[in-house]
Amino acid sequence: MMLRSRYWKLCVVFMLLAGATVLFAACGEDEATTTTAATAPDGSTDTTSGPTETTATETTETPTDTTLGGKDTVVWGAARSISGGQSIFEETAMGPIYKMYVDDINEAGGLEVAEYGKKMPIELKIYDDQSSIDTCTRLYEKLIVEDKVDFLFGPTSTAFLYAAAEVAKSHHYIMMAAEGGATSLHEQVKENPYIFGDLQFADWNQVPVLVSLMQEVGVKSVGIFYIDDLHGMEYSSVAEEELTGTDIEIMFKTAIPGDIKDWTNQIKQAESANPDAICLFAYPDQNFPAIGAMIQLDYNPKMILTGPGACYQAFADSFGPAADGVMGFGAWNAKSSPGLAEFTERFEARYTIGAMDWWGGAPYYSTLQALGQAIEKAGSLDQEKVLHALNTEHFQTISGDWYYDTQLPAVECYPGMVGQWQDGVFEVVDPGAKRTAEPIFPKMEWPK
Repeated sequence: MMLRSRYWKLCVVFMLLAGATVLFAACGEDEATTTTAATAPDGSTDTTSGPTETTATETTETPTDTTLGGKDTVVWGAARSISGGQSIFEETAMGPIYKMYVDDINEAGGLEVAEYGKKMPIELKIYDDQSSIDTCTRLYEKLIVEDKVDFLFGPTSTAFLYAAAEVAKSHHYIMMAAEGGATSLHEQVKENPYIFGDLQFADWNQVPVLVSLMQEVGVKSVGIFYIDDLHGMEYSSVAEEELTGTDIEIMFKTAIPGDIKDWTNQIKQAESANPDAICLFAYPDQNFPAIGAMIQLDYNPKMILTGPGACYQAFADSFGPAADGVMGFGAWNAKSSPGLAEFTERFEARYTIGAMDWWGGAPYYSTLQALGQAIEKAGSLDQEKVLHALNTEHFQTISGDWYYDTQLPAVECYPGMVGQWQDGVFEVVDPGAKRTAEPIFPKMEWPK
């Protein structure tokens, strides 16, 4: 199917970036793809190169004195990077998740909306922002003003989310986040009551948990490489703040360019400083080559943690046994809860487990469940009524009890913060009850 082929292409790209051996070899911006449950026979949801027309589930109810009429679907809209540099997120992160959620709801008959006195399927209206932030904001304006969608969910990346959320705020529309989250979200929610986060991030509560884990296993020193952008600077600064006052020494904190190709000098720096742990606060384009270079140069510190990259199943599938022992942010797996076990099984049946994101997959789906349940609890499509439900109610999701703390999922709602690859499973290694396996420290040697 489409997602499976894209997944294998992704593995090839990552392996080429890492310099390792590989054993296996959209819509126009102003054209929306509209669908209620366009599920192909193989389980995939196809995104065509032009607008598609589908008919909502037929209903026979007629309006009463206490219900509204003239509407059969709940329309959810978004501008997504179907093409361009950020398209990987639509292909392997939130993209598969929102399509799966909508099909799940529609196969059950839709959302129960009391003011309409019936179940209403979700209709998706998705535009391609072509990985342009200006196009993204214009398309959200179009979704609200021209298309008059009922609800919005987020675009790809934190920067796009913040820009789109301002558009939503100006029209008093709720904006549920997708692939976006940063410490600056704390300030965003103070200014924007309509934005709701979904992902964990540096101080919510990933780095504090990482430092606790380091203290538990006996890390005494750490070296930090970070990409020279907002993401890297955020994680490195939070790490420095959290490590201050502990007995863990920061041996170095070195910025790297986004287009780094050769990691030789950085690895020599790390070998010379000889820290117990190396943290790579960067993106897959940097993290995959870094791990590949460490393997090639046989540099193997006691702990390695990367930002986005290690959390993808594609990481383990690409590096094979060499992935074992590498840590990343996230985290959850099928052992985290019965709901997540069932979700993992259904995801694998629909797509392939190789497309799973062990950081975002569970929060993405849980966030959409929260919005759907908030609509049902409010019994209305009114933004303010649903907003009140989001702020005050608890929601039963695949992650368990899900509720919001100042428009962010409460930290206790997440299944985990730090994962480690062990025998092909991204195990939760947080200190405490959510741990699914004991951390391996020091990590094992690279396979020879």
